[in-house]
Parts: sequence; structure tokens; C-alpha cells
Amino acid sequence: MARVYLGLGSNIERERYITAGLDALDGLFGALQLSPVYDCPAMGFEGRPFLNLVAGIDTEFSPAELARTLRHVETEHGRPANAQRNSPRQLDIDILTYDDLTGVIDGVELPRAEILYHAFVLRPLADLVPDECHPVLGETYRSLWEAFDQGSQQIAPIVFHWRGRQLPKP
Repeated sequence: MARVYLGLGSNIERERYITAGLDALDGLFGALQLSPVYDCPAMGFEGRPFLNLVAGIDTEFSPAELARTLRHVETEHGRPANAQRNSPRQLDIDILTYDDLTGVIDGVELPRAEILYHAFVLRPLADLVPDECHPVLGETYRSLWEAFDQGSQQIAPIVFHWRGRQLPKP
């Protein structure tokens, strides 16, 4: 079984689609390890703010099988198959890390470069697994977050409930 961290985001009917995404992931992979949820402005385009979080899963899928499965979940929940990068979306699910794999594997960039550049990815990852290390840099996500220019990108934790429980606070 591989340990995988996924980034989830939505800026269209945000609560509805984050909930739908978590339900779908739970149905596919079982128990999820979840970060706090953050309210974040759209990055790279003018648009409504996003909700973002990180989910940890265990899977036997290869990176390619997982990527295909996640695209299917996205399209089942309204994301157009030809959705452009940096555009509004009901549901976006990205593979951030897959065990300690590095490089482009089955067409999937591992680890995802955005971990190091976007607060909406790094902060929830640091909240969820602060003592785990980035597979390339060997630094913990906590130390990467502490070194990040935290004033450069707005990010605010929100209270979010899923299946009758409140997700963790940072």
C-alpha cells in the first residue's frame, strides 16, 4: 500500500463539492486523514475564493491509475474534461506525494511542485503531517512552512464539518 497525499480545492459551491469529493475518496479508499480547511483567494486568475485542504489516503493504485480515478471523480462532480488550468472549478484533486517517489512517473509529477510555492498546499500539508519530509528536499513540512513567506499569500482556516464532525483546526 502506498501512502498518498492529495490536495483538494473548490471555488464553485465550495462546501458542496469539497463534501462530495471527500465522500467519493472515502468510498474509494476508506478512512481519510484530513487537514484543516482553508479559505484562499484564487491564484493565477480572477475568480471566487477557494476552499482547500489535504487528504491522506492509502492505495494500491499505481500513480497512473490513481490519476485516472481522481479525474473521473472530478468529472463526476461537474468539472469539464477540458477544464483549463487556473480556472474556476467545482472540484480539483491533485496528487501531491506518492510515498517517496520522485520524478515524472506514469505522467504524474512527484512530488507536485506546488507544494513549495502555494500556501494553500503547503500549510494544510504541514498541519496534517508536520514531521514527514518532502521526498526531494528531505526537510519536514513543518520546517518548509516555517521558512515560507507566510505574508505573501492570504490563507485563513475555516470551520468545516464533514459527516457530522468538525475537521481539525490548525
